Amino acid sequence: MDWVPIVFVTFKVLVFGTGMFFAIKWHYDQGKQKKKEASGAQAPADPPPGAPEQSTHLRRGPW
Repeated sequence: MDWVPIVFVTFKVLVFGTGMFFAIKWHYDQGKQKKKEASGAQAPADPPPGAPEQSTHLRRGPW
């Protein structure tokens, strides 16, 4: 029965280590995602030369 604490402590270290890994990974990915969204929120780039002009509103009639 001297092996029980060794097994439980080993299991506990594995569980907490795995949890810490995924917690750090999740926070890192969230920061990366926010940074990507912030850089994507900038003004859109100019269209390439020769591209057809696009309207930003819907045309619903002759007026």
